[in-house]
Amino acid sequence: MEKPAGGGDSPPQRSWRPRGALSDPDADRPLHELRAKWQAASLGTGWRFPSDWALPEVDSVCAAVLRGRDPEAPLAALARARATAGAGLAEVLSDIAALHAVLSDTQEDDGSIAPDVDALPAQLLRVTALAWAEVAMDQLAHIEVIDPLTGLPTTAYLRTRLGEIYRQAAVNGRAVGEDHALLVVGLDLSAVSGWHRVTGMILLAEALRTVLDGGESIATVGPSTLVAVLPRDGGIASKAVQLRRAVHDRLAVDDQLADAGSPLIRLVRLPSTHDAACRLLRRLAHS
Repeated sequence: MEKPAGGGDSPPQRSWRPRGALSDPDADRPLHELRAKWQAASLGTGWRFPSDWALPEVDSVCAAVLRGRDPEAPLAALARARATAGAGLAEVLSDIAALHAVLSDTQEDDGSIAPDVDALPAQLLRVTALAWAEVAMDQLAHIEVIDPLTGLPTTAYLRTRLGEIYRQAAVNGRAVGEDHALLVVGLDLSAVSGWHRVTGMILLAEALRTVLDGGESIATVGPSTLVAVLPRDGGIASKAVQLRRAVHDRLAVDDQLADAGSPLIRLVRLPSTHDAACRLLRRLAHS
């Protein structure tokens, strides 16, 4: 998988160029086909949360490959996006190995794709690992309070807010679940590609802010999940109905998002302890 050297003394650069590179790289079909094969191979090797796999950066990598360009920059961007979403390094490298196997046409006897991290070109392995580590180390040093995409607080904020609620409940001698509940809003974006996924989450956050305008704590807890802490004041059901209508109206402006289906809106009871609530948030992030 070598790309011919350019003029002068420039050394040859590695490139993932599939056999029979397309003459019409802007066509949607080849990109969709490559992405589908890559996703199937990645899921087959154990990618844990299928709905979180498709990111806009995936399309950028596919486009670079189909155009015969050096994929290092888009792969680094994808690694950073994966790290931001919480994917571990082993999972990210396995995902890249799945793409490598698809492009290399590496198959088992039964015809299935056989990804192998050890078969990755050393430079691409290094670029991917360093990009992932850059974000991971930054997250350790600076825990972000605001999600830059939705403008909503992050899970770190919500954990802190829930800690305050649990401490106040202990002072009052009441169970947290008696006075508060979690409103969980999810959107299935697994069939949505590119920047439509980003648009979907922005619109979802806007709808939540519009309906829940009474000081409720709202946060982004996963790539396609938002959570709000609501008081049990008898108005939760009506707010859920308003929210469903607001989300539907906003998603209807985009054909791809309109086909994504209705948002999953559910009420979840808070557990008895703050530690259990934090574990619940981790599960909800991928529900």
